[in-house]
Amino acid sequence: MTAVPVLTPTSRVLTWCLHLLFVALLALAAARAVADGSPEAGAVVAVAVTCAVVYAAGPLLPRVRTSRPAALWWLVAVGLVWLVLLVLTADGVWVAFPLYFLQLHLLPRRQGLVAVIVTALAAITAFAVHQGSFAPAAAIGPALGAAVAVAVVWGYQALYRESERRRNLIEELTATRADLAEAQHAAGVLAERERLAHEIHDTLAQGLSSIQLLLRAAERTLPDTAGNAARYVEQARQAAADNLAEARRFVVALSPPALDDTTLADALERLCATISARHRTTARFHLAGDPVPLPTAHEVALLRIGQAALANTVRHADASTADVTLSYRGEYVTLEVVDDGVGFDPEHSGFGLTAMRTRTEALDGIFTVESSRGHGTTVSARLPKECP
Repeated sequence: MTAVPVLTPTSRVLTWCLHLLFVALLALAAARAVADGSPEAGAVVAVAVTCAVVYAAGPLLPRVRTSRPAALWWLVAVGLVWLVLLVLTADGVWVAFPLYFLQLHLLPRRQGLVAVIVTALAAITAFAVHQGSFAPAAAIGPALGAAVAVAVVWGYQALYRESERRRNLIEELTATRADLAEAQHAAGVLAERERLAHEIHDTLAQGLSSIQLLLRAAERTLPDTAGNAARYVEQARQAAADNLAEARRFVVALSPPALDDTTLADALERLCATISARHRTTARFHLAGDPVPLPTAHEVALLRIGQAALANTVRHADASTADVTLSYRGEYVTLEVVDDGVGFDPEHSGFGLTAMRTRTEALDGIFTVESSRGHGTTVSARLPKECP
């Protein structure tokens, strides 16, 4: 069962206008038959009323409003009753105009066009039979009405699709702006944490370390008889040592949480284990080469790129496996994330890949993406081992 699409507020107004037009044209056909004293006046009135009742069943019956097959059967029933009316009176031709709109609304694009053409031909043929002869001018009305109906309905559908596309673009833009603001805030926090860590390490921690060394040297040069002085020096040295430990703990606290008390390789391996445990994608970590200490900014960038690439794999790639490889080769360290997902067109990359590229290039690195439809994706970030 396929549900009929919910109408927009504008199309509801058009639908009610269509209802009124359909009923008014049926009433006109019945009234003209009675006014002209036609022998079939009673039959025309009965068929017109029947057609109106069958037509009214569409908007009133829940199944017709919710089931496309039921709606199509209702459309066939309305068409059959209309054909009977068309046989009885030439005035039934005018009812074809609202039928055009009904067919174009309920049927797929190609089938709707075929139905409109068949209805127009039926109307032209019936009118010619009632007149006893065919005149080209008699075909202009139904044909022109069919052309107008097709142009109006298809034009409205095109405008509606364009409106929906713009609405989706606005929603995507809003979400992108929110992501950008969040990323900028996170980058600002990270930069400030790193700056503070460097400041504390280069000033406070180094100063306390120097004080401790000087006090230790002074303690060793004092004579054994200077007990009080030696005791005070020892206390000062111990206070400097305690504060140095506190400063170092503070520096560690300002480092990225995922890198606390661990290496970049361990953090990436733990990330892969988390992805495998929480999602259907199996993430595997590989380490190539001998790990060497990297600047904090490099480790943070590679970790964030790995997190973002795996997040894209989980959300968009529909992949069963993803391989994360951290390679230490020569003067560079490379992070590569390869999945076996559905792939995409790199020319239409989103904000996430742009952010990864920006993060890599800010550290004088090289960022590449290789992907195609149905052949998975490879994301690679290569950074120099030393700060630029």
